[in-house]
Amino acid sequence: MVKASETVGKVLKKDDIVIYESTVYPGVTEEVCVPVLERISGLSFNKDFFAGYSPERINPGDKKHTVKNILKVTSGSTPEVADKVDTLYRSIIQAGTHKASSIKVAEASKVIENTQRDVNIALINELALIFNTMGIDTGEVIEAAATKWNFIKLKPGLVGGHCIGVDPYYLTYKAEELGYKPNLILGARQINNGMGKYIADKTIKLMIEHDTKIKDANVLVMGLTFKENCPDIRNTKVIDIIEELQSFKCHVDIYDPWVDKAEAKLHYGFELIRNPFEHDKKYDAIVVAVGHEQFVSLNSENYTKLSRVIIDVKGIVKNPTWRL
Repeated sequence: MVKASETVGKVLKKDDIVIYESTVYPGVTEEVCVPVLERISGLSFNKDFFAGYSPERINPGDKKHTVKNILKVTSGSTPEVADKVDTLYRSIIQAGTHKASSIKVAEASKVIENTQRDVNIALINELALIFNTMGIDTGEVIEAAATKWNFIKLKPGLVGGHCIGVDPYYLTYKAEELGYKPNLILGARQINNGMGKYIADKTIKLMIEHDTKIKDANVLVMGLTFKENCPDIRNTKVIDIIEELQSFKCHVDIYDPWVDKAEAKLHYGFELIRNPFEHDKKYDAIVVAVGHEQFVSLNSENYTKLSRVIIDVKGIVKNPTWRL
């Protein structure tokens, strides 16, 4: 944000409006970015130039909720500028806009969208840990609970990516800076951050139950992206599963038809394999970590031909050895 502000500041001129869209904690636009604009440009805020904030809400891989179809929150540094910013976005966004009373309100609204989802998923993840200990199928519990009209139906799983797995830390940072300890949000982050290790450890235990020698065992991890049907590998928590398995000296093959092999090599040092269902290599375990459409279309026999131990993180495999 600072670097971007420095770049914009070099070309900023009188009466310009600078609109930010990045997710931040409340206050970043006016307390961090605007001073940079003033310093670089030599202009005065709300006199020579103005600011707006309108957080983006794009969902990677979602072909239904595109830019025009997502209602946009808008704001401006003065009432007049807020009107101008709102008018600009209304000319583009078919779904309409919501004009916030201030930039800080707009900033806060965005950061809590992802924080709320992170906390909700953490609850489901913790319930999954409890029910797994009890020997109860979490999916069946959720289906039963979801028959109540106001139950929020979510599934347990990995929480990564550049939004949900990151944004809550912006808010907790600011809260702690002001002397408030956000225990619920931090606790949710701790639960979600631990799911990769939990899945890997469960895989190891099941391999042991099947009399597998863990050192030098061959494990296939299916999926590397942070979510299904998109190529984005930023902050993917599948990495936690892979690294935990490697810590047990397992050999891990990774297959993801959505990911550019060069990008996986550059960012994580991984050599992705070609489609494992097109050759005869057998595995001591398979971890289905991402629910890509290519994986959903496979049947149980496709998986069992390659391994006796099938770990289903996404709830897409029929009769797996274990499902989160």
